[in-house]
Amino acid sequence: MPMMMAVTFTRAGRLYYLDAGDVTAKVGDKVLYPTSSSPEVAEVVWGPEWVSDDVGGLPVCAGRAGQEDERRDETNKKKRAEIQVAAQKLIRASKLPMKVSGVDWSDVGHESGRATATVYFTAPTRVDFRQLVRDLAQTIDAKVVLTQLSARDDARVQGGIGSCGRDTCCSTFLVDFEPVTVRMARDQDLPANPMKISGACGRLMCCLKYEHPIYDEFRATTPAVGTKVETPEGDGKVVAHDVPRDQVVVRLEAGGKATVCDRASVCASRAAYDSR
Repeated sequence: MPMMMAVTFTRAGRLYYLDAGDVTAKVGDKVLYPTSSSPEVAEVVWGPEWVSDDVGGLPVCAGRAGQEDERRDETNKKKRAEIQVAAQKLIRASKLPMKVSGVDWSDVGHESGRATATVYFTAPTRVDFRQLVRDLAQTIDAKVVLTQLSARDDARVQGGIGSCGRDTCCSTFLVDFEPVTVRMARDQDLPANPMKISGACGRLMCCLKYEHPIYDEFRATTPAVGTKVETPEGDGKVVAHDVPRDQVVVRLEAGGKATVCDRASVCASRAAYDSR
């Protein structure tokens, strides 16, 4: 049975999961996360815990980070900041319609025999950045790779605070983006105002996907609006659903008073009503 832990490369950043292997670590410890080029220093934010054998395919922790590893990590952070500044200056000078979102730096030579800088950017349209690549490579004396990000990926890289007051899901735990549709917002009786249902990326909020199955299950097992039902207070007609509270609003036939009932009581009484 493997042991799994969660680490992050930046404070309050996205979580990455590791097989702890032979490493015994606690929250706050610095460990080495294996990458395609060289192990990177990461901080443990969730200590090792036993998980089922079904959880497999995780990268195995490459050990604890030593002083030399931490010094190299600090140097790389400064290098990434310098490259981002240099890229932004060249973009302004070239008057290109693009914005730098982040930079990855690997000081380990690849096939080209040079260190590599990967610059992530956003742009409203396709951009001819061939000259920018040449200028930046000459400026930093390294191989340069430019990668254009979508709006959602840009939000993941940048991070931020959602309307809920918490760190955005994409920058903390989301691994893949699942499709989110306007229908999900309608099913949850949310306003059609884009300002109300859009996230930091300007797209529909990913969290609309989380609660949608609850609304589907509620509607499948609850009398629809307009259905006649029995309630503990008398017969009536369903006029509204309150999914978060697991309740329905019923307007009674006697007196026209609206009453709020638990879904379980209305569902049970509907069966009795239908059998008469």
